[in-house]
Amino acid sequence: NLFNFNNLGGTYLGSSRFEKFKKKTIRLKAINNLKKNNINSLIIIGGNGSYIGSKYLVQEGISCINLPGTIDNDVVCTDYSIGYFTALETIVESIDRIRDTAFSHQSIFIIEVMGRKCGDLTIASAIAGKCEFLIIPGIKFNIDNLINEIKNKISKGINNAIIIITENICNIKKFSEYIKKKINKEIRTIILGHVQRGGKPISYDRILGYRMGTYAINLLIKGHKNVCVGIKNNKFIYNDILKLI
Repeated sequence: NLFNFNNLGGTYLGSSRFEKFKKKTIRLKAINNLKKNNINSLIIIGGNGSYIGSKYLVQEGISCINLPGTIDNDVVCTDYSIGYFTALETIVESIDRIRDTAFSHQSIFIIEVMGRKCGDLTIASAIAGKCEFLIIPGIKFNIDNLINEIKNKISKGINNAIIIITENICNIKKFSEYIKKKINKEIRTIILGHVQRGGKPISYDRILGYRMGTYAINLLIKGHKNVCVGIKNNKFIYNDILKLI
């Protein structure tokens, strides 16, 4: 009975990285366990690692249907993944709180958010949170140009700002220290970290998860297998796993 699960945060079924799954001997053990329990089809919810794992299973004869479940929103062939909007809401709420302090203390904050190599969370939260500056993967930035922009704001009497940056681009402590030396003003850094991964899902994610799950089950009933489910222009689609991954 899954009636009371759609309002729970995190991953109720549990989740972990399992690098050993790349070894065929380990995969065969998993496949044998599935066969012993008369399981011939799997609905897999996850990100890129889960999708790669599903490709291995399909190649070994196990039917799979993939659903995108990652806050990073970096899965192929879908506009949005389950969990993305809840994480975005958490980030924007944090920005709003930090903004209060930045304004009252006339401070500059650098906020690091998740996303791996995808800047979707950073871009959307920068827009919703009215951040002055953002730095994302794939687009080169010049730190001295950024410093000049900050100096320009300060010269106009605007002494507070929020810089939001995607994780893994740089060490934000060293980044902040460099800026501090150039503008002679305290820079505070915040890494939001795993707080972005938890919390009750917002209504859109609950609806998206329900609709995607229903769509996947209907695909199985109709005989479809080995596909990735996605949403494009508010319509559900599916694509062949082996062609995508």
